[in-house]
Amino acid sequence: MLTISQLASYAGVTVRAVRHYHAKGLLPEPERDHSGYRRYDAHAVVELIRIRTLAGAGVPLARVRELLAAGEEEFNAAVADIDRRLRAEIRQRQRHRERIAQLAAGDSLALPPEAVAYLDRLRELGLPDLMIEGERDAWILVAAQLPEHMPFYMKVKQQQLDDPATLQLYRDLPAVIDWEADDPRVAAVADQLVALIEADAEGWENYDEVMPDELAQLLDSVFLDSVPIARRLLELLEERGWRGWTKFERIRPA
Repeated sequence: MLTISQLASYAGVTVRAVRHYHAKGLLPEPERDHSGYRRYDAHAVVELIRIRTLAGAGVPLARVRELLAAGEEEFNAAVADIDRRLRAEIRQRQRHRERIAQLAAGDSLALPPEAVAYLDRLRELGLPDLMIEGERDAWILVAAQLPEHMPFYMKVKQQQLDDPATLQLYRDLPAVIDWEADDPRVAAVADQLVALIEADAEGWENYDEVMPDELAQLLDSVFLDSVPIARRLLELLEERGWRGWTKFERIRPA
């Protein structure tokens, strides 16, 4: 006859686990001997090993008792059902792993490859992280609403970076972000931006035409809330015949 410690050792579980199985009604508690100790026989070892095996296979303890008492046909059907459940859990966990891998992939979590390539080019140009993060967040919003247009948008953005004047504006913008709203230099930035727009007005309009007004307004609000000179810059653009930021609109003939 075995003590509870010996029983646990034979079955490869802890004493605490044995007591837990007693509490759940899975393993009957034997009568105590004259010394007040519980004593277990070989049958208890076999039952405990079966319980441990089922629990280790992922069978809920609520079903272990049912399976211990089941006939062969019922047991096999229950095991098949448990196997289906475990395979479903494995598929779900695999999806979780894929999601975690996407998180580790950084920009590619919510952006298509062409947008990731655009952001990488901004990094190669040495633009500050704050500016790149702003671009990334804006394009995440666009990609969620207009995924089919992202290749076109990114082609236009890459072409803009090929233009020396546009590239210079990109290099100038990080410093501009920190200017006060009444900084007199804002007017020169407005002139610089208008010159770029008017140099290729048709291209900018083609770029903007598929952008819904509601989305453009949302993106504009991010610009207005995060850049001190934003409102003044938009005022200056309107004075020069253009409205908007994300979506430029001509408000008077050239």
